[in-house]
Amino acid sequence: QVRLEESGGDLVQPGGSLTLSCAVFDSLLDYYGIGWFRQAPGKDREGISYIRRSDGSTYYADSVKGRFTISRDRAKNTGYLQMTNLEPSDTAVYYCATRFYDEATWNEADEYDYWGQGTQVTVSS
Repeated sequence: QVRLEESGGDLVQPGGSLTLSCAVFDSLLDYYGIGWFRQAPGKDREGISYIRRSDGSTYYADSVKGRFTISRDRAKNTGYLQMTNLEPSDTAVYYCATRFYDEATWNEADEYDYWGQGTQVTVSS
């Protein structure tokens, strides 16, 4: 059973930065595409970024494009989401998720096989 563990969530002021980590246990990061999702109170879970298993191509939701960067470190078996210029609207629980195959779409939660427990990001002054 693959286990994912997110970390790095925190309280940060508007305009600040955070880097979230997604450690993969009991499997190899190479086997998966990695997605990052977030869910704010009262809202649906939103896909915000994806890195393809096959070639490392990256994808972003319009709401985070230019501010967030997804990456992976095979040696550490960990994925990352670097977040800059954070806004109060970025406040949410952030989840990483993995899947075996790169599908045509990347932001549908039901296409993912494994999920982490989530980490809280709060952007507030």
